[in-house]
Amino acid sequence: MIKPPLMDDQILPEATTVLKALADPNRLRIFNILMEGDSCNGELNERLGLPPNLLSHHLRVLRQAGLVRSRHDALDARWIYYTVDREAAHRWQTWLNELLNPARIQERLCLCGPEGQQQALETPPLKAVL
Repeated sequence: MIKPPLMDDQILPEATTVLKALADPNRLRIFNILMEGDSCNGELNERLGLPPNLLSHHLRVLRQAGLVRSRHDALDARWIYYTVDREAAHRWQTWLNELLNPARIQERLCLCGPEGQQQALETPPLKAVL
């Protein structure tokens, strides 16, 4: 069976990591805030009310998934700014659009279970065309 590129062995582990990162409500909230523009720990903490260590943990997971980047302030390196990786956001938006595209859903005869077995008995076999 040929797998479509959407589900190839190379992208599945990466997609799983991204989806797991976004599956946590706090990380989803953080990501949503960062979609509004760059932010720092202080601002994120203020908006979310998370303890600093928990906020850092969630930001680390988002960075490891490749969704968020960080940079230190040029004047005071104690300040860290976070931003959504635009290329990653675009890539995963495209992938999710393809995955969730209703046009991909096809009608097919399901031959498992009692209903399928009954339909298989009632449906005449296809004749080979020569």
